[in-house]
Amino acid sequence: MIRSEVIKSIVPVLSGELVVCNIGLPSQEMFMHGDQPSNFYMLGTMGLASSIGLGLALAQKKKVVAIDGDGSVLTNFGTLPTIANNVADNFILLIIDNGSYGSTGDQPTYAGRKTSLTAVAKACGCETVIECKAEDTAEVLRAALKSNRMTVIVSKCKSGNVPVGVIELDAPVIKHRFMEEVRRGR
Repeated sequence: MIRSEVIKSIVPVLSGELVVCNIGLPSQEMFMHGDQPSNFYMLGTMGLASSIGLGLALAQKKKVVAIDGDGSVLTNFGTLPTIANNVADNFILLIIDNGSYGSTGDQPTYAGRKTSLTAVAKACGCETVIECKAEDTAEVLRAALKSNRMTVIVSKCKSGNVPVGVIELDAPVIKHRFMEEVRRGR
């Protein structure tokens, strides 16, 4: 499976959940496979989906799922110790690890070589870290949502992209509808 197929497989699991989705192709794929007002699409901030997701989880009670990529986590490496030291049991970080910077041309990342984001998350102090195969991601995510424990999931998939269109919403619309969903969940 490639990232787009992983995202398509988790859309039914995320119905109604607050989702902060990584910049570029992951957001475009999420929009294509299952747009909903509770999805916040990152349009210009590589590496910050996990940080924004954690902040949102700390600020309110509803569950928050941040979908990030290995390349983005590597560009904001401080996010893993920050997550470990600011536990929010309503927060799940899903790292879709395809070993590449998928949105910029599939250049290899170090996660596709020697660096294990699972081992890094554990070394940073994250207590519940699960690495899974791409095809198991939806079930692992479903279990994490039921667990009421902050969880980091590293979904290992193949590199590759599918053709996607642009997100047909501008940033103020994305923000407004997402904030309405946050207010409803309080």
